[in-house]
Amino acid sequence: MSLVRAKKHLGQHFLTDKNIAEKIVNSLIAVHLYDKVLEVGPGMGILSDFLVRRNEYEVSLIDIDAESYSFLKERYPELGSRLINGDFLDLDFKEIFKENFAIIGNFPYNISSQILFKILENRNQVVEMVGMFQREVAERCNANAGSKEYGILSVFLQAYYKVEYLFSVKPGVFNPPPKVTSAVMRLTRNGTFALNCDEKLFWQVVKAGFNQRRKTLRNALSSLISKENMPNDPVFDLRAERLNVEDFIKLTNVISANKQ
Repeated sequence: MSLVRAKKHLGQHFLTDKNIAEKIVNSLIAVHLYDKVLEVGPGMGILSDFLVRRNEYEVSLIDIDAESYSFLKERYPELGSRLINGDFLDLDFKEIFKENFAIIGNFPYNISSQILFKILENRNQVVEMVGMFQREVAERCNANAGSKEYGILSVFLQAYYKVEYLFSVKPGVFNPPPKVTSAVMRLTRNGTFALNCDEKLFWQVVKAGFNQRRKTLRNALSSLISKENMPNDPVFDLRAERLNVEDFIKLTNVISANKQ
């Protein structure tokens, strides 16, 4: 069985440390909420080796790389149709999973944000995620209001998930080594299946606020509500980075009640 070549254009950095791989797999803790797990970008199967041994859930693998797919097909013939050669970002989850499931993976860093937004779009099915990201991305997702790392992803993920920065991973345990430190992060669904506001407007408010994060909300949100209709509320004199999830929910309700 020939080894798979890591491909730069796919952002592949294969983990080589089996102890870390096992630690990542063991970080799936909410197994009472699902019985299926999807591994994204398994490469040569260092996580898969531990996943397929587990009895708590059934594992599926998806990899966009045809070479990895061929390698994995030979390594895990028992997976059959649960081994998918395709793009995770194009995957229709409902065609594969009828119930809740978890996602795990050593994710390509060049599409980290797209992966997280894909999870958010399918938040009512994806009840847990454990993944390897660039450390800065994991820090941003876990950041608190008021910090410079806090942003759109922080708010959206924390609105629907418990976000945990689990541990850092040095470049030397990858082939080829990335130029950055990595980190493993866990998302666990927090039980909020509907925010106490107009969720479409909530997303618009958060994006508009952070897209002009140096401006006060009075200026940043003028495309959503005219300044004439903004109530005399001190929240509009703050910048987006000062507001936590609950603050954004309250702000969304204020805008919804006052815009015309």
